[in-house]
Amino acid sequence: MNISLAGRVALVTGASRGIGRAIALALAESGADVAVNYRRDAEAAKEVVDEIRRMGRKAEMYACSVENWDEDVQMIDQVVKDFGSLGILINNAGIASRGLPVADTDPAEMERVMRVHAFAPHYLSKLAIPHMRKEKRGDIIMISSVATLNMAGRGGPYNMGKAAAEALAMTLSKEERQHGIRVNVVAPTLTDTEMGRRLAKATRNAPDIHQLDATSPYGRVSVPEDVSQVVVWIVSDANPYVNGQKISVHGGG
Repeated sequence: MNISLAGRVALVTGASRGIGRAIALALAESGADVAVNYRRDAEAAKEVVDEIRRMGRKAEMYACSVENWDEDVQMIDQVVKDFGSLGILINNAGIASRGLPVADTDPAEMERVMRVHAFAPHYLSKLAIPHMRKEKRGDIIMISSVATLNMAGRGGPYNMGKAAAEALAMTLSKEERQHGIRVNVVAPTLTDTEMGRRLAKATRNAPDIHQLDATSPYGRVSVPEDVSQVVVWIVSDANPYVNGQKISVHGGG
């Protein structure tokens, strides 16, 4: 099936780099207009917006700390004002935890990571849903992590935050399907992004993430486009019936 998202408006959080950037560009390539959220790097966000506009799609950028309710209210209101509608929400923004045991984790770190990974998707979904209910179709995607498959030690805040986002997705998938809204989870593995490269160095003793290619599925580590293509399929008419599911993008490894 030829995928077309023409006429749909998407908001991608954390879209200035990495997986969020790849998702924003892939949605635009398939015809969607895209609201690009970022926190600090305005230059990187502008590059994404410019690239989307060169495709002939509409794009705007929005500085917003997604864990802040008041900023979220302002952003959603402005997105709908600028684009006229909102039908796709990609909850992608995320931060890493410090990799300490629970006994050594600062409560402030736990709260900060949880607010970004759990509170923010709840806030934004709550704000976006009334607009999605007006559309023929709505889609919410939580970008989670394969970390929730194993819940490894030294990752309490991150594991908790991603697990909470997945719980939110499964809850919303039941609450909102009557309104034509599909809610799903996409869970990447270690991916060749700025954060992924830092993690590879810190946790895998790999200063160059591509040192891990030989032991990765298909002979390479995952790249952001592996994730973005899954997202495009989920939110498109090529997916009429998948709802309330978690798709792990880890090559089966």
